[in-house]
Amino acid sequence: MQKYTDYRPNVAAIILSSEYPKKCEFMLSRRNGMKRGWQFPQGGIDEGESTVEALMRELKEEIGTNEVEILGEYPEWITYDFPKSSKDKRYPYRGQTQKYYLVRLRESARIDLFAHEIPEFEEYRFVGFEELFKRATFLKRRAYRRVIAYFKKEGIL
Repeated sequence: MQKYTDYRPNVAAIILSSEYPKKCEFMLSRRNGMKRGWQFPQGGIDEGESTVEALMRELKEEIGTNEVEILGEYPEWITYDFPKSSKDKRYPYRGQTQKYYLVRLRESARIDLFAHEIPEFEEYRFVGFEELFKRATFLKRRAYRRVIAYFKKEGIL
């Protein structure tokens, strides 16, 4: 049996379109080969990297641009376990602990899901609140609701 360490430190970006606040739409991306794998971009934090540095690197790698304006940072880390069926396939971790940021794309940003050698996503779309929670992968929905509710309460969203 494989031994797991605790949780992989990770950042996640809730991306608003460049039309925000005139129009409130969130960017969701679908993972390669996963029909229902719609989620926000996210990724691990490298040793010695700040969460903002990791955020900017991951955005560049996953969506081809880090031309964003940071609107807010969720004050806590959100931790979740990987599904039991995927634990042995992913990493030597039980799950992930994530720092969430709310960002807005700059008008000059150009999304390119294939900018990185091995693309993580194969499709993206901008969706409103209702579609966001219908489309987002089930594993992520609770965290997404929590973080978005916080940004709404704080008047950032």
